[in-house]
Amino acid sequence: MISSTAPLLSVRNLTVHFSVPGGFLSKPRPPVRAVDGVSFDIAGGETLGLVGESGCGKSTTARAVLRVIEPTGGSVFFQGEDLLALNPRKLKERRRDMQMVFQDPYASLDARRTVANIIGEPLVIHGIGARKDRTERVLELMDLVGLRREHLFRFPHQFSGGQRQRIGIARALALNPSLVVCDEPVSALDVSIQAQILNLLEDLQEKLGMAYLFIAHDLAVVQHMANRVAVMYLGKIVELAKREELFSKPLHPYTIGLMGAVPVPDPVLKREKKILLGDIPSPSAPPPGCAFNTRCPEAQQLCREIEPELREVECGHFCRCHFR
Repeated sequence: MISSTAPLLSVRNLTVHFSVPGGFLSKPRPPVRAVDGVSFDIAGGETLGLVGESGCGKSTTARAVLRVIEPTGGSVFFQGEDLLALNPRKLKERRRDMQMVFQDPYASLDARRTVANIIGEPLVIHGIGARKDRTERVLELMDLVGLRREHLFRFPHQFSGGQRQRIGIARALALNPSLVVCDEPVSALDVSIQAQILNLLEDLQEKLGMAYLFIAHDLAVVQHMANRVAVMYLGKIVELAKREELFSKPLHPYTIGLMGAVPVPDPVLKREKKILLGDIPSPSAPPPGCAFNTRCPEAQQLCREIEPELREVECGHFCRCHFR
């Protein structure tokens, strides 16, 4: 989790709690612990995959890292600078180096603006270049992501889902960022288009050398993209390891359950299914002890009383479990 060299991004004990107001006569309810003490590093040019079931806090973590959502606590250091201590003007300057690709390629684009306006907007906001220079940069970005130049003045509704996501990627690259947060960038696309976008992201990373925080719930996508993988459950990271290590030797019962739920496209191959039972507890009232103890097939009394720490079980392989 902690690299030997200075990381590009360093997140420590990040928390995001949302208050829930009570009724007219009732008391305020306990806060929703969307993110509850998350820590990780991302090195320059690396891809860290963040996986877990829907509602586990993946997207909230990403937005808190970029301060789209203000964290409740913890620290976020980008290139050694404390992002949470920056005032709005300094944060705006820093955001040149941190961009985001959103899940829905249509909702993330302004339907009333042309491709030229959408991709060039970051350049306008940061006052970079004259109009002619910005147009040249937009055309360069369109070439980079595989869009045709003659579509410069088209609107988002005139493109397919995959093309719209390419527009979003081009916009994210306009300022030459060092870190791009990809929030489930292919989950809203047809399966036939997903591979094209994933390959594009890989090619861009190889050309430009940027790092990715790659969020997904599809384990196959993460296995294809990530160098290291962090598994989240109920606002916490329960396992973190290199991709090969995690997929060949998962340690946490939750990770094992997630992998067991992935269908195998081979009717002959037989394997033991380890289905996760029960429902995810409410993030406003997590169970005492280990958050996973209500669904874990190996849970013991210790798990119901004491919360395990995320500790290094093997070299570079971290797990939040008493018995690993």
